[in-house]
Amino acid sequence: MLEVNNLKKINIGIVGATGMVGQTFLNVMEQRDLPLENLYLFASKKSKGKKLIYKEKEYVVEELNEKSFDKPIDILLFSAGGEISKSYAPLAIEKGITVVDNSSAWRMDENVPLVVPDVNPEDINWHKGIIA
Repeated sequence: MLEVNNLKKINIGIVGATGMVGQTFLNVMEQRDLPLENLYLFASKKSKGKKLIYKEKEYVVEELNEKSFDKPIDILLFSAGGEISKSYAPLAIEKGITVVDNSSAWRMDENVPLVVPDVNPEDINWHKGIIA
């Protein structure tokens, strides 16, 4: 298991936070006790205002839009489908955010590492903003 207790606190955003994979991201982050400075949750207009709990703290889900990444986000986890990823991941990269995408949108892009942690974790080192 990855030791994260000695890492600096980071700012994480989750696109698709109210979906099954988004909820799994939150559960794994909590189980691993990921040191967070800020957590931002994004989803569709339908989920805007929904409240989610992470480490006994309530977070309000924001509607994903072009200004969503005007926040201090270090890593943005995407699990909202390929079209959303293709539309919004480049906007995040322009803001200096590292995108980790769970959709199939970038998997076959030769400029995007497809990382399987138990197989090729070293490939994370050559990303240019997006990791599939």
